[in-house]
Amino acid sequence: MDLNPNKSFGDLSAQSNLSLGENRRERGSDDDGKLKTANRTTTTFLEDRDDVERLKWDEPLLSAKKMVGMASMDDHERKIVMEFCHLLEKSKQLFNGLRDLPQYGHKQWQAYFGRTFDIYTKLWKFQQQHRQILDTKYGLKRWQIGEIASKIGQLYYHYYLRTSETNYLNEAYSFYAAIRGRAYYSRAAKEDRSELMVKKLRYYARFIVVCLLLRRMKLVRDLIVELDRHIADYTSTYEPEDQYEWTMVLDEIRAFIDADSLVSVLHADTNPIVLSHRLSPLTTPPVEKSPFMTLTLQEILIVGSSSDQVKFSELTMDMFRMIQTLEREPQDDYNHIYDASPAPGRVPYGMPGTKGFMENGERPARRENPHKYLLYKPTLSQVLVFLASGFKELPANGALLLYLSADGCFSTTKHPADMGYDLGGVLTSSRREGEHKKQKEAHCLYPGDLYPFTRRPLFVIVDSNNSFVFQHIPRYFGQPLVTLMSPQDIPPAFHDQQHNGSLFTLFLHSPLTAFCYCCNLTSIPIHHWERCQSFVDRFVTEASRLFTRSRVGEYDEEPSYLQFFGDDFLRLLLLRYVFCDVVLHLHRGFRNRQYRPRCQPPLPDAELLEHPSLQHLVLDLATHLEVSAHFMDNHEID
Repeated sequence: MDLNPNKSFGDLSAQSNLSLGENRRERGSDDDGKLKTANRTTTTFLEDRDDVERLKWDEPLLSAKKMVGMASMDDHERKIVMEFCHLLEKSKQLFNGLRDLPQYGHKQWQAYFGRTFDIYTKLWKFQQQHRQILDTKYGLKRWQIGEIASKIGQLYYHYYLRTSETNYLNEAYSFYAAIRGRAYYSRAAKEDRSELMVKKLRYYARFIVVCLLLRRMKLVRDLIVELDRHIADYTSTYEPEDQYEWTMVLDEIRAFIDADSLVSVLHADTNPIVLSHRLSPLTTPPVEKSPFMTLTLQEILIVGSSSDQVKFSELTMDMFRMIQTLEREPQDDYNHIYDASPAPGRVPYGMPGTKGFMENGERPARRENPHKYLLYKPTLSQVLVFLASGFKELPANGALLLYLSADGCFSTTKHPADMGYDLGGVLTSSRREGEHKKQKEAHCLYPGDLYPFTRRPLFVIVDSNNSFVFQHIPRYFGQPLVTLMSPQDIPPAFHDQQHNGSLFTLFLHSPLTAFCYCCNLTSIPIHHWERCQSFVDRFVTEASRLFTRSRVGEYDEEPSYLQFFGDDFLRLLLLRYVFCDVVLHLHRGFRNRQYRPRCQPPLPDAELLEHPSLQHLVLDLATHLEVSAHFMDNHEID
């Protein structure tokens, strides 16, 4: 069964391909398909670049041999072959042209993408309807069909990146799974072309990223085994110069999966269970509505710049966790199994030509998730440009979230006078631009850099060993402003695990996983997990009630928290922050004040952060898990 010919197709992000927020200048203009630096391995090998595109049908589409073959065709067959060549060449031109479109904004790319959707729709339908003629007269091969399907999978994946709508990940998955299920690349090795083998390897790397985001971990492990085998075949056959780089790709994937499995939830048969941590109706925190709750989260900028953290496809572990935290669980009917095609006639919401799509570059009439920008080790100028774009796109009553996971940039100023710049900040990139000791770090994002963006509602999360310097951002413009800051240090017992992702971000992503990790629990049976999750749910419900009824809910001059609290995602983050603070405050191993998070404005202690009902729920959870020894007794609590 072939893929549905009535499908519409999504967007390819301009220059990032799978390199979420890639910096073109860092990549350079090297078009030989090889790496410039080892730390960009995954990105380079996930790109479709022109040098690897020069396969059979990227040479003159009607070669001399084909011209001779066309002489034996009748008019109908000749027209079909000519039309296929036309659609193929046009699709390639449009696909390559997408790289030159801006990565930011909502209006600049819609029209061009609409044309790309159309041509790929026509191309896919055309090759299905005329497969027999194309097979016999044109010599269409299965790997060439696989290339079209792979491009469509990329289009859907990058439409997900552009729109943040998780349903498009399912669409990308359906095409990638079909390539594997129908073995479109099965004869790639027999073509005796190293470029084709590289295409096959890149397809596997892309498929793994999509499966990671969809939490299809069993399939991820199967794909890794297959990729390992194909890399061995590739390197033994061609002895390529990029053999070491492909080995690094495998190492990155394996390290990423290990880091994602800090705490295993086990089924009765001891097999691990994969849990989703996206927002769903069951995990949405309850709230007592207030007239202050006017804001909704609309724009998000996620920056990952931690130097030693595991990453794959320019996606650090912290970024990976925050992406899922800030998305809703897909509600679309998801029946795409191993080799199943999308349901007949089903067109994804929000595509050009469908009801949910707005013309003239406007936003869809309905959107499940806030829009996200993802930047991996960007330059400072990139951060500011993307912030400005999100700022510009904010609708009325919209809020902007900035998440920073980065190493600290520390000040050497002995007598700081300007709290915006003299205390240091966080490094967005490790690149150096000259060595001038008296100059400030070129790629350091200082708190003062955020002042202009406080003209609109701004919610900041800083996960860094220099996070506390962001507590001094003033509210010059009277707009809602909240800053959540990670602990600046962790106990020595956890230092060896820092490359697996930040503890603070883990609390925001999966509070129970973070709790178990703090107590040195590496596995937990599913029935215990579900029981413990009920403790966390009770904590969140009680914290939400206290939040709205405490002094936080009575601010007259600065109701920032309550204005953000009406949004499901921001409320979730705030309540998980409270859980993190209460747990670490009670934990014997986190007694140092540097081991606890901070927020600005400060949340009330007696009415919220040190409220007895919340503390008792944490201690009850510890008792149920039999880890009470890690926590203070009731009489020890301040």
